[in-house]
Amino acid sequence: MPTFDIVSKIDGQTLDNAINTAKKEILNRYDFNDSKSTIDLDKKTNEITIVTENEMRLKAIQDSIIGRMVKQHLDSSALDFGKEQYASGNMIRKEIKVKEGIDKETSKKLVKKIKDSGLKVQASIMDDQVRVQGKKIDDLQAVISLCRSENFGQPLQFINMRD
Repeated sequence: MPTFDIVSKIDGQTLDNAINTAKKEILNRYDFNDSKSTIDLDKKTNEITIVTENEMRLKAIQDSIIGRMVKQHLDSSALDFGKEQYASGNMIRKEIKVKEGIDKETSKKLVKKIKDSGLKVQASIMDDQVRVQGKKIDDLQAVISLCRSENFGQPLQFINMRD
């Protein structure tokens, strides 16, 4: 039976390149001259930490990171912007989580959307991915186009298409 998997992954090396390029861009900007701003990517927890002096610089750093991700062909909807926290002194700290895997709520929405479409396929939740099975490859391709047309709040990739 033909199957494929729906996953949500970000390439770690490409993300690292985008963050490093954003760091260089920020360091070379005139409005960041004499700034104590830092951008750190924790690869284990997939979390970006920004520390800077004011909200204007924080917004500029976020825009730079998003711009670099788009240029590296990464979907910026994978970023989960948290709240700003005041660090020591007059510094502002913001932690941005990088979403990996499809959470339970999103996978339930995905399965419901596929079942409501009326296509003759079965969708099942497997940990942080959704597996779709059907008798015809055309039905599976219809599911892919259906999922691409809908916004589920995070980027989706379609892998392991098997006959």
